[in-house]
Amino acid sequence: MADKRPTKSSDSSIFRIPPYYYIHILDQNTNVTRVEIGPKTYIRQDNEKVVFGPQQMVTLPPRHYCVIENPVFTDDEGKVVFDESGQAKLKHADLDIRLAQDPFPLYPGEVLKQSKTALTVVHANSALRLRSILDFTHKSGKNIIAGDEWLFEGPGTYIPCKEVEVVESVHAVIIKPNQAIKLRARKETTDREGKERVTGEEWIVKKTGAYLPGAYEEVCEIVDAYVLTEKNALHMRATRTFTDMKKKLRKNGEEWLITFDDTETHIPNVYEEVVVVVNITTLSNREYCVICDPIGEDGKPQLGQKKLVKGEKSFFLQPGEKLEKGIQKIYVLGEDEGLILKATEEFTDDKDKRAPGDRWMIRGPREYVPPVEVEVSNFRKAIPLDANEGVYVRNIKTGQVRAVIGCTYMLNQDEELWQKELPPVVEDLLAQGKDPVADRSDRKTAEKPKSRDKHKVVTFRVPHNATVQIYDYKDKKARVIFGPDLVMLGPDEQFTVLSISGGKPKRPNVIKALCLLLGPDFCTDIVVVETADHARLSLQLSYNWHFTCDKDDASGAKLFSVPDFIGDACKAIASRIRGAVASVKFDDFHKNSAKIIRSSVFGLDEKGKVREKFTFPANNLSITSVDIQSVEPVDQRTRDALQKSVQLAIEITTASQEASAKHEADRLEQEARGRLERQKIQDEAEAEKARRELLQLQALSAAVESTGQAKAEAQSRAEAARIEGEAAVQQAQLKSEATSIEADSELKRLTAARDAEMKYIKEQNELEIVKTSELATIESNKFKQMVDAIGSNTIQSIATAGPDMQVKLLKSLGLQSTLITDGSSPINLFNTAQGLIGAIEDRKSRRDRDSFTSES
Repeated sequence: MADKRPTKSSDSSIFRIPPYYYIHILDQNTNVTRVEIGPKTYIRQDNEKVVFGPQQMVTLPPRHYCVIENPVFTDDEGKVVFDESGQAKLKHADLDIRLAQDPFPLYPGEVLKQSKTALTVVHANSALRLRSILDFTHKSGKNIIAGDEWLFEGPGTYIPCKEVEVVESVHAVIIKPNQAIKLRARKETTDREGKERVTGEEWIVKKTGAYLPGAYEEVCEIVDAYVLTEKNALHMRATRTFTDMKKKLRKNGEEWLITFDDTETHIPNVYEEVVVVVNITTLSNREYCVICDPIGEDGKPQLGQKKLVKGEKSFFLQPGEKLEKGIQKIYVLGEDEGLILKATEEFTDDKDKRAPGDRWMIRGPREYVPPVEVEVSNFRKAIPLDANEGVYVRNIKTGQVRAVIGCTYMLNQDEELWQKELPPVVEDLLAQGKDPVADRSDRKTAEKPKSRDKHKVVTFRVPHNATVQIYDYKDKKARVIFGPDLVMLGPDEQFTVLSISGGKPKRPNVIKALCLLLGPDFCTDIVVVETADHARLSLQLSYNWHFTCDKDDASGAKLFSVPDFIGDACKAIASRIRGAVASVKFDDFHKNSAKIIRSSVFGLDEKGKVREKFTFPANNLSITSVDIQSVEPVDQRTRDALQKSVQLAIEITTASQEASAKHEADRLEQEARGRLERQKIQDEAEAEKARRELLQLQALSAAVESTGQAKAEAQSRAEAARIEGEAAVQQAQLKSEATSIEADSELKRLTAARDAEMKYIKEQNELEIVKTSELATIESNKFKQMVDAIGSNTIQSIATAGPDMQVKLLKSLGLQSTLITDGSSPINLFNTAQGLIGAIEDRKSRRDRDSFTSES
């Protein structure tokens, strides 16, 4: 393929311009630039100058275009127009859009502003929004003003125009079922339905399919339809005055409902908005509700009014309506139930006129739905009370408080439960269920249980052999109750709290108790005493005590006359013990401490004996015994001396015990040694006796051994000789039998081998004979079949075919006989001339026959 690139000759004045190339030549005399187009060889003149090129022409493939700036003028036939000087005339500051055509050059002054570009293909359901930048007349004859916009809708190919610019590509919006699009006019325009639209106006398009917005239309949003069922509705509000789909005038701000009865699906208008989706309100036959500000029959809200709706019913709340307390259950009252009602407005109830503020009570069994004029203040249920149970009831009109015990009671409209307050100490004791014990310092406080129900009657179980004092502040009287009994406090009664000393030594106000145990019981105390020789001792004493009294109010009041009876008793006993111990010395007290203390506590009677008890007459408290648990010196020196004496006594006791134990051990050792010597002598005698018997047995065994050995050797030699002879004879017999067996077996083997060989040869020969006979039969049958198939005439013709052909050949040549030789060997033809031809034919016939036979 030839190279078509532009070349320049070695001579700078010669330019070879290939096809579809061009150059710009400037004539320096006239200052005019012209175009030279190939193919040609251009010779530059002296007054000429190549200012551009060689350059390839602009080539536009099909469905492409380019933009030329400053294009040349052309006439009606499309030819370039030149001025008087020969210069191509240009449209300065203008553009020219050229489509697919033959390659063309750019004239001087023309600029390729936009190279080849594919034409825009506008598909279906899309368009190009175009804007005019110059005033011009459209090919349809319409005058277009600069700034006008319109659509080029597909499908089609857009041909660019210099007066028009492409603003954007517009795609159609697909409107699905139950959908719509909201459009807004950007300028006064006419929509696709032919309606005039003003700037800013909005409207809805609901037609299903593809919608291509106009040039002055913009899509605000896609609106989905609300699907309505029998269980929901739409609460709508108008944003401005308009006429809805029912041709009803809706004013700005008006609210209404759209239900399933109106339409199955609803797409909101541009001038209405969905406030909320309202669900249906369903009431069963056991429910009711109160609607505030209901909508009247004229469709206007009745502000401040209420409407009672009973089930079974389903409805939608209209705009502005609301439920007062939601859906409420109908009050179903049993025989032991009631309702306290209060009238909020004046009305007539079952022929009873009720004024505002009236309170009354209804009892079951019945069903009750309160009217809108009635407010349910409280629910009453009968309180079942056992004989040991009760509640405090207060009359709200008179303020009187009473206790209702042992019956089923229901509060009426003028009564309420009253809560009885108790001191914190009493609350704690009742919650803990703590029993008072005079001195149980090791008792731990239990965990605090849940709080008391204050409107119930306070009860306290007085344990056996105990008493409780209760004071009535209204009547200013006290009563004492002995256990076992159940105490139930009235509204104005309180427990008498005992504050008893406790601990070791005793400390006041340690134990708090509601009841007083009458005993017998014990208490423990520590008393510090000093002897006559000034030895200070700490005594831990335990007292057994009990109260002696009759179960009447006088004796009971006497029991509570001493609040801290334990502390007083321990102080009195301690003072008596200190006085008695101070008059004796330490040694005497150490030896006779129990007697001194008991006599000091209980005193001596007329006979000089210690009394059995010590009684306090103020509260009939009796001390029956005194136990000395420990005695410890308080002074360190006394304690050390006492410890030394105790240690010395312990050492003496230990030494005596050690001596007696040693003497006993020596005695036992001597007895054991005697028993050991005696046993040793007995064991030696037994050993000598056993040794004598052993020697006798050894001698006997030696004699037996010597005689037996000789006899055994002789017998063994004779037996060995006999066995050896018998073995030799048996071995010879076995050898002869083995030789005979080997000979017989070899003979049998050779006989069997010869018989097998003869049999094999015989079978081979028989098989060979059978094979040969069968082959001969097959060959004879084959030859016979071949002869039968060919036929005797055919065989004869084959045998005589050669001579007959030669005879015919010679006859055709007119020769009777012939001889062919190479001329180098002499031939005698005198004797062979006659019958030469016949002899040759006979020989040839025989040769052919022999050949056929061998082949058969």
